[in-house]
Amino acid sequence: MHGLVISMAIWGTVIGSIIGAWPTEILGRTYTLFLIGVLYVVSAIWSAEAGDEYQFMVARAVGGLGVGISTVTSPLYNSEISPPQWRGRLAGLFQFQICVGILIAYCSNAIIMALIGESRPEIAWRWMMGVAAVPASVYTFLSCGLPESPRWLITHRQDHDAALSVLQNVQPDASSEELQATVYAIQREADQDNDTASHDQFLSRRLARPIFLAITIGLFNQLSGINAILYFAPRVFEMAGLGAKNALMQSIGIGITNLVFTFLGLSLIDRLGRRTLLIIGTIGYIVTLLTCAFGFWARIYSIVPWALFGFIGAHAIGQGSVIFVYLAEIFPTKYRSKGQGLGSFSHWINAALISTFFPEVVDSTSPQFTFFMFAIFMMVALVWVVCCVPETKGVPLEEIGKVLGFDVDEDGGNTPILSEENGKLALASKNNHALTMDDEGDDSDDDVFVDEQIEMGKMNSGGAP
Repeated sequence: MHGLVISMAIWGTVIGSIIGAWPTEILGRTYTLFLIGVLYVVSAIWSAEAGDEYQFMVARAVGGLGVGISTVTSPLYNSEISPPQWRGRLAGLFQFQICVGILIAYCSNAIIMALIGESRPEIAWRWMMGVAAVPASVYTFLSCGLPESPRWLITHRQDHDAALSVLQNVQPDASSEELQATVYAIQREADQDNDTASHDQFLSRRLARPIFLAITIGLFNQLSGINAILYFAPRVFEMAGLGAKNALMQSIGIGITNLVFTFLGLSLIDRLGRRTLLIIGTIGYIVTLLTCAFGFWARIYSIVPWALFGFIGAHAIGQGSVIFVYLAEIFPTKYRSKGQGLGSFSHWINAALISTFFPEVVDSTSPQFTFFMFAIFMMVALVWVVCCVPETKGVPLEEIGKVLGFDVDEDGGNTPILSEENGKLALASKNNHALTMDDEGDDSDDDVFVDEQIEMGKMNSGGAP
């Protein structure tokens, strides 16, 4: 029952990750973010007021539904409004804020336990759950002022002016020509996706590599045991010989470690790259998990808390900082929400399964066996990172296909780029002539050239320029 109550929120997250692509695409990124906040508020209040354990589980599942959708929408939204050189750090803020929330939750629980836990234990847990309605309400209110993703505006509404306005706000140092080139690149990618595949052909050979990466990065993230250790941290510390109160305080230490190393990971993700951080973090997993297993096996329990802190640090600087950034990068715009949903589903279904059975496995075998198995999984993960994971650091979203081999520019090359030709600014593609605008005030031949390009565009796209 302990495992089921804890994991019910994660099962809600699994469902949210499956359906999250639908509201993200149909309703838009920002409206979906607002609805997520509503789910958070309802879940917090309902959990605090639950009449029995079954109502409590349903209420937690509602909150999990919001979490699942947010793991699709939030990183995707962050990546789509971020300049390429800052995308890793800005998209990674999603994970950083999760760590802030975990730390605040641990501290909040400890404060509530100190104030009323011993005298009124029957209501202390209700306060622990219900207090979450406060930040949830603040988030819901603030989400009303978010600008819509420029890529969604172009792909779904063909609203180039609104998209350009958003890009100007988030990239104030970019020139108007660079912003226009970004708009054209987004539109060209959308056109190429429409030409190469229908909306129902997400599971295709063309996207086999990003699909494989999305599934495996979610799988290995959870096979480390990270969520089981986070959710059952007090129980793990008690197994290492700490009392319940000290175990709760050690959990706060885990939250602080998670936050500090996530901050470090985000500061390095656009310098060292995603792949390098994954290698560093996975090696850290292996060392710390084997240390935990040895500590329990040899009954040297004093090293277990330190090994767990090291494990959390390895996760935060590696998988924790990279996973949602990477998922938001490796798919073309048209399929990005589906790809994000697939990776999130892989992440959360494994989190749910491991968290559900973790207490039973530990009780029926031993802690050392459990940690040793996690270490074995991470050895396989290290081979996967070295052999299968490409680097996406600094690559514009519209050019990720060239890195992963599913080049969206399948007609031979029509992705617009800015170039300088004979003193003229050119918006060019590899096959078509450049749409050139000189700065000499002589427009005599420019209009004729533009008309030619419009006609060429109509032929290339079935009538629409």
